[in-house]
Amino acid sequence: MIKTLLLFFALIMLSYAGILQESIDKAPAGATIKLPAGIYKGNIVINKPLTILGKEKDVVIKGDGNGTVITVNSSHVVLKNLHITHSGERMENLDAAIAMHHVKKCEISHCKITGTLYGIDMNMVEDSLIANNYIRSKKNDISLRGDALKIWYARHNIIKNNTIAFTRDVTLTYSGHNIIEGNTFLHNRFGLHLSMSHHNSIKNNTFKYNSVGILMMGIKDTNVSYNRILSSKGAAGIAVVADKVSNFHFNHNIVKYNARALYIDEKENEKGTQRFINHNQFLFNMEVFHFHSSIQNNMITHNIIKGNIEDVLQDLRSKPNQNNTVTYNYWDRYEGFDRNNDNIGDTPHRIFLYADQLWKYDNKLKFFYNSPIMSVLNLLSQIAPFIEPVLLLQDTKPVMQIPN
Repeated sequence: MIKTLLLFFALIMLSYAGILQESIDKAPAGATIKLPAGIYKGNIVINKPLTILGKEKDVVIKGDGNGTVITVNSSHVVLKNLHITHSGERMENLDAAIAMHHVKKCEISHCKITGTLYGIDMNMVEDSLIANNYIRSKKNDISLRGDALKIWYARHNIIKNNTIAFTRDVTLTYSGHNIIEGNTFLHNRFGLHLSMSHHNSIKNNTFKYNSVGILMMGIKDTNVSYNRILSSKGAAGIAVVADKVSNFHFNHNIVKYNARALYIDEKENEKGTQRFINHNQFLFNMEVFHFHSSIQNNMITHNIIKGNIEDVLQDLRSKPNQNNTVTYNYWDRYEGFDRNNDNIGDTPHRIFLYADQLWKYDNKLKFFYNSPIMSVLNLLSQIAPFIEPVLLLQDTKPVMQIPN
């Protein structure tokens, strides 16, 4: 306590413009530096365990427009209740609000990050907490913004209750066993982009107005649950891309108002069930399940599929594969009966591809979807298709009414 008070009074006596780095250098390891309101010179480096705490509102650490505002090279560093701004603009240098290198057990919480290229650059960071922060990039074109969080070879971290808006992406590369929970992703390019990052948990997040909500490439053993993925932007806006994933669990999510809800591309020569898609709500999307190649190795159960334009699409023709478990889903297009009143349809719900449904592959023709002429063409294709239709998917036990 005495050590903390002495540092606090020393800070008050010095000029705000140049005191911060000097105070950091003079502080003993494990000290707490409490900052009153003011603007402090950035481009600081922390090489020892230390806590920097904004004692009041409007504690601003401002860079000089070059490089990174705060560089953390030590474990056990805490940054809390700070406004960090004005990094450099060099993409190749990863100019950021905060850069963390080869550290453990750090905390960045209740901070506001604005006007920086990258938000937090996490390079080989472990067992750390990033919580309750607001992160917004420089006002560049979206492709020229940096990542809000750039997470590289990082493990066992918690990313929780942050608001990430108007940045480029949050990226995890070769980063496993992280928890991403309770965050809000707004107006970004990719809300989350995971590449070769395994054993991560993504839960209770909200994704809205991003071009892609979650993009996953070459990942395995990942759980995506209880998220709201809404209103992905543009004609090609996608809620979730699952590209060559293994043991992927997608459960209890609400996916609504997207051009594409779930885009799936399987791995070559994969065997056994790889994607578990259960207890989700797919509502009012243009497309629900869009498969790039084969439709196989999926478990799709207990989902609600309602109000969408197309339920199942496939880009590349392939031989039908029966290695799917599709049961107990509610499909609003199911036209069967339930004679024994067990809430299970008496016949399977089969989804076919008819040769004359051209709007499946042309977004311009989808403008006329549900118009009288398209309705007539659709009816004719089902009554008297001029070639054998392709069975894409069938639910062997479709649910008649949405469960309470």
